[in-house]
Amino acid sequence: MTALATHTVDVAGRPAFWRGPAAAVVVLGLGLGGSLVGHWLVPQVGLLTWGICLGTLVGNIGVLPRIGARHLALFSKILLQVGIVLLGFAASFASITALGLPLIAVIAGSVVSTLLFTTWLGTRLGLSPARSLLLGTAFANSGASAIAATRDTARADDEDVAAAAAMVILFGTVTVVLLPLLAGPLGLSDVQFGAWAGAGIHDVGQVLLAATPAGAAVAAIAVSVKLTRVVLLAPVVAVLSLIQRRRTPAPPLGRARTRPMPLFILGFLACLALRSTGLVPEPLLDQITHLQLAALGAAVFGVGCSISLSAVFTKGAAVMVVSAASTLFIAAVTLAGVLLVIH
Repeated sequence: MTALATHTVDVAGRPAFWRGPAAAVVVLGLGLGGSLVGHWLVPQVGLLTWGICLGTLVGNIGVLPRIGARHLALFSKILLQVGIVLLGFAASFASITALGLPLIAVIAGSVVSTLLFTTWLGTRLGLSPARSLLLGTAFANSGASAIAATRDTARADDEDVAAAAAMVILFGTVTVVLLPLLAGPLGLSDVQFGAWAGAGIHDVGQVLLAATPAGAAVAAIAVSVKLTRVVLLAPVVAVLSLIQRRRTPAPPLGRARTRPMPLFILGFLACLALRSTGLVPEPLLDQITHLQLAALGAAVFGVGCSISLSAVFTKGAAVMVVSAASTLFIAAVTLAGVLLVIH
């Protein structure tokens, strides 16, 4: 009887089920369900935001045994990559080129300059290179999606991910409130405001929240601009991977070097190309969107479960300063660019 109990209960007194991969699947499923309920109750807060917040809460109140953390981390990583691959179906080359070359140049320029500025400022203020890079891609590209896509390339840990996600939530919310209020005093047309919202706000859900009250046409422009920033995530991650590869010493004889570009980024580009052919029917695209959100929602919940809140805000003041400066920077650069190219 004692031997049987040893095999069915772990050191914390919980069933041995919690040590296996099945438990990780159940935990991620419950986390996704909780995130969906939270988003349904408070739609102003995005699904991914709910996921990482609930995961962090669960991980810090001692509900989950640490012994199952390995499976949870593995499945979360796989789901993150699946979600990023499916994100390629969110845009097409036609929707990007329809914006026009001048606006595309503004978007690309703001992404690159914000990434460089944020990374530089973060390292100057004492943040680790990984945390600075994660903040840079989050504010320059696409919020939570960029954090997920850049994590491995930046060699960031769970606390870096949590800090970046918290800053995207905080300062994304600030921009959702401020940008619509500034549109009138700045004399922006609907087209200009839509382009500015898509180029200057951090997360897709936040963009919709800011632009939708101005009308469906404004929201459509904002989303097109925002998705163009998402597409630019692929070349950004590819370049960062090449830079990291050059800086990494050659591996010992007989061991392969890391790939010059992560496979999930190649998958993202393949899905983008497939969407651009027009062969994927709209009903299927809708289902893929739901699947992509579910994968990322479950994944960020799993990431949250491994986060220690006490370690998240190490150098918290510096993180806040860098995030505020990055938000102001991209808002100013994109506003100037929009006013220059859209009359």
